[in-house]
Amino acid sequence: MTLQTLPLPPSELGESPFWHPEENCLYWCDIQGFSVHAWTPATGQHRHWKMPSEPGCCAPASGGQLVIGLRDGFYLLNTATGTLTCLALLPADQHNTQTLRLNDGRCDTAGRFWAGSVITPRTAPDAALWCLAATEDGYTVRHMAGDNFTANGLAFSPDNRFMYWSNTPEHRIDRFDFDVQTGAIANRQPWARFDRKVDGQSYGGRPDGAAVDLEGNYWVAMYEGACVLQLSPEGDVLQRIEVPVQCPTMVCFGAEDLRTLYITSARAGRPVDEQEAAIPAGSLFSIEVAVAGLAVNFFNC
Repeated sequence: MTLQTLPLPPSELGESPFWHPEENCLYWCDIQGFSVHAWTPATGQHRHWKMPSEPGCCAPASGGQLVIGLRDGFYLLNTATGTLTCLALLPADQHNTQTLRLNDGRCDTAGRFWAGSVITPRTAPDAALWCLAATEDGYTVRHMAGDNFTANGLAFSPDNRFMYWSNTPEHRIDRFDFDVQTGAIANRQPWARFDRKVDGQSYGGRPDGAAVDLEGNYWVAMYEGACVLQLSPEGDVLQRIEVPVQCPTMVCFGAEDLRTLYITSARAGRPVDEQEAAIPAGSLFSIEVAVAGLAVNFFNC
C-alpha cells in the first residue's frame, strides 16, 4: 500500500468526503473555504460551489443533488445549476448560530441525514446531534443527542446495530444502539478512548471523521496525530496509516471496488512550515486497502 497525494489544491479545512457511485467522483467540503468540491479521477475535472456559510458535511441525493449541513440548517444543492434550497433550519431556541454550526455528518441506510455540531469557543458541551428526514409534509429535524464539544466520527455498523459518534476534544468515541427502522438511538457508551496531549510526550492525536468497512472495522482520522487508525469492532487498533500532514480530518471509501481510502486534511490554523511544505497541510490523499468500505447512502428527499 502506497499513499498517494491527489493533484488538487489544499483545502483550508477538508471534511466530509464521499465517493459518488453514479458519477465516479469524489466530493468533499472545505469548511473554512466556504465551498463544496468534486473531483473526477478519470478526467481530472475539479468543480466547486461557493456556500453562504461553512459547509460542515454533505451527502448525495437524487437527481444530481447534494444535501448539505450549513451553519444554521440543512440545504439541497443542485450541482448542475448551483441553486441552493433550504430544507429545514435548526430550532433557534436550541441552536445559536453565533457559537454553533453543523459539522460532521452522513446518511443512514434509510435515507435520513445525520449531522453533529461544533461549539466555538468550547465553553460548554452544547454541541448536539441532529437528524433530518423527509415526510409527507416536508422535512423534520430531530435533536438526537447532546453533551459534546465537537461532534465527529459519525458512522454506522454494516448490520445497522450500532452508531458511532465521537467527541473530538474529549478524545473519545461513543457507541449507541441503533434502530434503523425508527431512527432511534439508545444506550450511549464510551467505545474507544485516546490519550490526551502531554508536554514532552509523543501524541497520537484525537479522533476526527471516520468511515466503516464491510467487516465492521472503524477507520478514523487522528487530528494532530498524522495518521489514520483502523479499529476493530471491539475498538482495538488493527492498523496505523501514517500521512505526511499533521491533521488528517476524515476518510471515505471510493473507486469502483470501494477499496480506495480517501483522506482529507486541514490547513487553517496550522504553522507556516506545514502550510508551505512540499506536501502542504490541507492536501488530499488516497491509498489502496485490503477490505472494501461501505457504499455511501443517499438522502431520501
